[in-house]
Amino acid sequence: MVPESIRRYAHLDVLVVTAAIWFLAKFVRYVFPPLFGAFQESYGVSNAALGAAFTGFMLVYAAMQFPSGVLADRLGSVTLITAGALVAASASLAIVVESPFVVLVAAMLVVGAGTGAHKTVAVRLLSRAYPARTGRALGILDTFGAFGGVAAPAAVVAAAALPFAFGDRWRAIFLAAGTVGFALAISFRLRVPRRVPSEADRGEVTDLSAGEVGRYVTLFRDWRFAVFALVTVLFSFTYNGLVAFAPLYLTDAAGLTSATANLLYSGLFLASLIQLATGELSDRIGPLTLILGTLALATTALVLFVGLTGTGDPVLLGGLLVAVGIGAHGYRPVRSAYLMEAIPDDVAGGGLGIVRTFLMGAGAIAPAIVGALSETAGFRTAFRLLAASIVTATLLGLLLWIIESDRYGEWRSRL
Repeated sequence: MVPESIRRYAHLDVLVVTAAIWFLAKFVRYVFPPLFGAFQESYGVSNAALGAAFTGFMLVYAAMQFPSGVLADRLGSVTLITAGALVAASASLAIVVESPFVVLVAAMLVVGAGTGAHKTVAVRLLSRAYPARTGRALGILDTFGAFGGVAAPAAVVAAAALPFAFGDRWRAIFLAAGTVGFALAISFRLRVPRRVPSEADRGEVTDLSAGEVGRYVTLFRDWRFAVFALVTVLFSFTYNGLVAFAPLYLTDAAGLTSATANLLYSGLFLASLIQLATGELSDRIGPLTLILGTLALATTALVLFVGLTGTGDPVLLGGLLVAVGIGAHGYRPVRSAYLMEAIPDDVAGGGLGIVRTFLMGAGAIAPAIVGALSETAGFRTAFRLLAASIVTATLLGLLLWIIESDRYGEWRSRL
C-alpha cells in the first residue's frame, strides 16, 4: 500500500525526470568553456579554434529547435525527448575515448543536436501535463537548467582533483554525464507515457509539405506574435552577450580583480531561484504583466550597471548584476508560458521551435559581436549595445501590455 503522502506527489514524476534531463543538458553545455584550458593542454589548439567549436555547438543547438518541435507534433514528445537524451549521452561517452581534436568537435556538435531536441518539446509537454500550473512547472524546469550551469565549473574543479589516473581527468566528467544521460532517458521513456495522455503527447499529425511549413510561418502574420518573438530575440542577444563577457568586462572596464569579478558573476546564476516564484506568479496574474515587470527590472539594472561601471564599487556593481539576473531569469519561464498560450495547440511544437530557433540563433552570435566590438570600440561601447537591445525589448513588451490590457482603447476614449 503506497502512503497517501507519496501518492499525492506521484504526478510530479513527469516534471522531475524532464527537468533532470534539462539539468544534464545545460550541465554538458556549460562544462565546455571551463575546460578550454584543459583542451589546449590536451590538443594544443588555439582560443580561436575552441571558440569556433563552441559556436558550432550553439548553432547546431539553435538549428534543432524548429525540427524537434515539428517532429514532436508528428511523433510525440516522449519519443523526441528520449531520442535526444540518448544521442547526447552517446556523444558524451565518445569524448571519454582519447582521440584527435576533430573527434571532440564532432562530438560537441552531436551533443548540441541531442540537447537541442529537449527544451522546445519539454515546454509543450509540461504545459499539457500541468495545464493549471504551467508557469510553476516551467519555472522549476528553468531553475533545474540554471543550476546545471552552476554545477559545471564545480565539476571541472572536482575532476582535476580526482585521486586516480584517468588519462585526461576531465574525461571523467563526460563518462558520468553519458552514464546518467542513459539512465534518465530510460527512466523518462518508462515513466512519462503512463502519466501523460496520448493527445497531450503530440500535435495534429500532418504531412510536412511546403504548405504545412507555411502553417508555422503564418504565425508571424499576427503582429502581436511577431512583436513578442522580436522581444525574445532581443532579450536572448542581451543575455548571452552578458553571460559570455561579464567577468572580462568587470576586470577591464571596472578595474576589479579576477577573483572579485568571478564572485560577482556567480550571483548572476544564483539569481535563477527567482524562476520558481515568477513561474508560480504567472499562473495567478497572467504572463504578460510579469514579463513586462521582469524585463523592466533587468533593463533598469543593466543600464545602471553600464552607467556606473566607472565607480569600480564591487558591492554596487554586484548588486546590480544580481538584479539583472533576477529580472532575466524571472522572465524566461514566463516567456515560455506566454508563447504556449499564443500558439495554437496543433502546431505548438513547431511554432515554439521557430521562436526558439530565432532566439537561440541570436544568442549564439551575441558573444562574437560583443567580443569584436570590445576590441574595436571598447567594452563600455559593447555593453551599451547590450543595454540598448534589452531597452528595445522592454519598450516592445510595454506596447503589447498596453494593447492586450485594453488600456490603449481607454486612453484614446479620453482624448
